[in-house]
Amino acid sequence: MALASPPVRADRPVLVVGLKDAVWRFPDGTLRRLSHGEAMRLARTEVPLLCHLPAICRRLKSERFPAFDILELYAFVRPASFCLPTPTGVAQALGLVPPGPSHPLQPERQAEVLRACARALLRELSTLDRKRWRVRGLAETMARHGWAWGDAVLNALPVFEGRATPGNAVWEDLPEWSESAPQPQADSIPVTAAETRERLRRLLGHDSEDRPSQADYASSLAPAFAPRDNADEPHVVLAEAGTGVGKTLGYIAPAGLWAEKNKGPVWISTFTRHLQHQIDGELDRLYANPALKAEKVVIRKGRENYLCLLNLAELAGELGQRPLDAVAFGLMARWAMATRDGDMAGGDLPGWLPDILGQNRTVGLADRRGECVYSACPHYGRCFIERSVRRARKAEIVIANHALVMIQAALGPEEQNLPTRYVFDEGHHLFSATDSAFAAHLSGQEATDLRRWLIGGEGGRRSRARGLRRRIEDLVLDDARGLELLDAIMLAARALPGDGWHQRIADGLPGNPSEAFLGTVRAQVLARAPEDRAGYSLECGTQPVDPRVLETAAELDRALKNLQVPMRELAQRLAKRLDTDADVLDPQTRLRIEAMARGIARRAENEITAWREMLGSLKTETPPDFVDWFALERSDGRELDVGLFRHWRDPMRPFAEVVAKPAHGIVVTSATLTDGSGTAESWGGAEARTGARHLPKPAFRVRVPSPFDYPAQTRVMIVNDLARDDMEQIAAAYRSLFLAAKGGALGLFTAISRLRAVHRRIAPAMEEAGIDLLAQHVDAMNTATLIDIFRGEEDACLLGTDAVRDGVDVPGRALRLMVFDRVPWPRPDILHKARKEHFGGTEYEDQLTRLKLKQAFGRLIRRADDRGVFVLLDKAMPSRLLTAFPEGVEVQRIGLQQAIEVTSRFLQAHVSAETAPMV
Repeated sequence: MALASPPVRADRPVLVVGLKDAVWRFPDGTLRRLSHGEAMRLARTEVPLLCHLPAICRRLKSERFPAFDILELYAFVRPASFCLPTPTGVAQALGLVPPGPSHPLQPERQAEVLRACARALLRELSTLDRKRWRVRGLAETMARHGWAWGDAVLNALPVFEGRATPGNAVWEDLPEWSESAPQPQADSIPVTAAETRERLRRLLGHDSEDRPSQADYASSLAPAFAPRDNADEPHVVLAEAGTGVGKTLGYIAPAGLWAEKNKGPVWISTFTRHLQHQIDGELDRLYANPALKAEKVVIRKGRENYLCLLNLAELAGELGQRPLDAVAFGLMARWAMATRDGDMAGGDLPGWLPDILGQNRTVGLADRRGECVYSACPHYGRCFIERSVRRARKAEIVIANHALVMIQAALGPEEQNLPTRYVFDEGHHLFSATDSAFAAHLSGQEATDLRRWLIGGEGGRRSRARGLRRRIEDLVLDDARGLELLDAIMLAARALPGDGWHQRIADGLPGNPSEAFLGTVRAQVLARAPEDRAGYSLECGTQPVDPRVLETAAELDRALKNLQVPMRELAQRLAKRLDTDADVLDPQTRLRIEAMARGIARRAENEITAWREMLGSLKTETPPDFVDWFALERSDGRELDVGLFRHWRDPMRPFAEVVAKPAHGIVVTSATLTDGSGTAESWGGAEARTGARHLPKPAFRVRVPSPFDYPAQTRVMIVNDLARDDMEQIAAAYRSLFLAAKGGALGLFTAISRLRAVHRRIAPAMEEAGIDLLAQHVDAMNTATLIDIFRGEEDACLLGTDAVRDGVDVPGRALRLMVFDRVPWPRPDILHKARKEHFGGTEYEDQLTRLKLKQAFGRLIRRADDRGVFVLLDKAMPSRLLTAFPEGVEVQRIGLQQAIEVTSRFLQAHVSAETAPMV
């Protein structure tokens, strides 16, 4: 029986911080404007209610201080629930202000709203009826360790009589998965164009608007779902669909139909994890019944994206020694109770929670280093990762990302459930995803990761890293030779970089062969790289190689051989057990042995073999298919990594062999497969970037233009009276254009330093105008959260680099102006130089640049009623690149003053038309 809870109080001082000053609301309702210094001093004597403590501390230039962060309370009361991490966003999620794109509230109003949000959340908590006893147990733990909200939350929660303290083991409440029989091979019944059109019509509904371009697009994909004629000859369709065609439903129609007819999976792959969930939302049309959808559709990601229950349990066990982790544990445990699938990257974990609690205490609880103990884990039967893997084996539609597809395909015979049909959305990113997947890096970070995977946590430091001995020692206890090999591996692994390697090599005091090699590589880079790159990453060619590098490379190769040999033998002995002990191994142990043997062999054969080959090439020359170089990676003057790097000149060659040829049909689709030039080289470039040119059968080419009236809906201007390297002039242009548009602007930059310089100069003017200015690499929020806020606040402005350009999808007035600081030429590094030579010189470089411009412009207009202005602040823009913009769009080369006038007039006319009274 629950006892009545005492009244809830949320009367706290409230703090709202702007760029110039702050607002403090006293408990009696008095409001006062304060300087940042005054606000900081008051915040350290009181414990204020606020929103997003890290962002406020950054604005105040302060260390963290005790506070009632409304986001912590929201995450506790509504776990796995989305809200924007702003006072307006929280209020919208709670229904206290109208939903949808909004104008920012004044600071005084934000203070009132925060107080109302706190009261509403505590009232909601008092009505909680699901798992109340477990929730109270978590709250008691958090309160005992000093959580600011602890007393208020406990007052709001009922107390239960006659029940023991519930404890924190939320993993015990999760459902268990079960094994099932292997799925039969899929059939090869084709999907026709007519069937595809009919399926699309049903998905859209009988009363939907007629969209002939979408139907044409969908039906053109049918060849990829026909039976292939010969082995290693997949049907490939390259489909460029302009913005507004309805690409996602267009490919879902034939994909879902083929999966249904053939009882086999279609893998839909996209570039980002966020887009995976957008596709999942569209699949509601195909599977309207949520239970059926849960059976037929699975989102697959790498293991490093899911919450590891063993890590969460170990965090709980450490709270006695680490009380500051109690709040993070409690909020992550609340999320684990409510999450759909344990996905922490793009799933239902709020993107702002890692900002609030710290990366290590949130996304760091994933299996990020491949240290899973599989069936030896007490939580194996409830594991989110294992459940996802098993669901995918029975699903009709698997929504994956490009990186996972590359990894799965590269495993080859190890992966028994590879699909025969793929759809690669965001196909213009396929080249870069493949490039990353098939590269080899013999660097300090990569080698340290291998050492940690083998040895685990070292030096008495608190660490959840589980080494190889902990993971497999019980599997070789009865094998004397296996134990000897394990000891040999542990000893040899100490030749890899250990904690503190950065400082040791900088001081010239390496501690082992790998650190000695990295030290000589660093010296060669510093000696040969340009001197005008102070603070930025540096690189140089490997040849002619410094004799000191050759000497340390030979020593490192010997050390790697000493590690590789016992790893190979141990992997072989484990694999042999699957045969010799077949009659006594239970299924879970068998799967565990198989996984461990694969993991050890993969690192010995793929990773270490690649490193040794790279070291060997230093004595001779790099094989013609590859590009090698030395690099010292730095950020803000701080050294992050150093090493020897190898990439394929053309990474689509391995893609064609390990991904495309085993498949029967592939769709590669994007709004920007070609560069818009209309030349013969345009499709040739697309075939090179997608790997189609390495396949024996020619690809089907499809182009469906956008239905939007770009000449009427957009204006494109190149400002020709600015010095592009004068940051005062560039900042003035951004400020004036943003103010002319009255917000709703996205500023794109080719360098982080330029972004920060502009932000510093324009932020005060934006705040004076009441326009919220967001900035990647400046604000204490991740990129996805910044984009969410930008999308949710109609008049906000956002500054960002490539990650923002690729991730933003903002229909409506929230994005009405896009300003690019200069022509986005490819970075002229060693790898680009080699690829420029390999793929066709200047035309290749132009294609890449046109594609970046085309992709950026494509983000501006997302709906038929959108209006937008695109401005490039670089008078050096060559006319040959203007085909990146849609046909019929006039590109004006004008001065800044005229560009400001055009922007204001064009966008204001659109607002006037929207608000004009109907006659």
